[in-house]
Amino acid sequence: QLQASGGGVVQAGGSLRISCVASGRTFSSFAMHWFRQAPGNEREFVAAINWSGGSTNYAEPVKGRFTISRDNAKNTVYLQMNSLKPEDTAVYYCAADPLVRKSPYEMNFWGKGTLVTVSS
Repeated sequence: QLQASGGGVVQAGGSLRISCVASGRTFSSFAMHWFRQAPGNEREFVAAINWSGGSTNYAEPVKGRFTISRDNAKNTVYLQMNSLKPEDTAVYYCAADPLVRKSPYEMNFWGKGTLVTVSS
């Protein structure tokens, strides 16, 4: 089970860190992902991190602004979001899969989302 938290309202240019806590003992064996879905849009890939934290992937719109990290001792994955833009407004979801993937259709497990609103 995955539970995301930390969303909120932030002004453009601001920062926010969201978290996702996993229950269970196998967290460290899964790659973790963040996706987002804005109203009227499909769910899209944001970032991913492999099981050890040694490899990360980012979608082009967030490269250089967002950082994904994980703490396997705490069963938690983070998404640090800096220089936020209004177009980053979306519900952010964490997801788990044994491999790093970019398609939401391939994820094994999903958490409930957390809403991030960036005001202009």
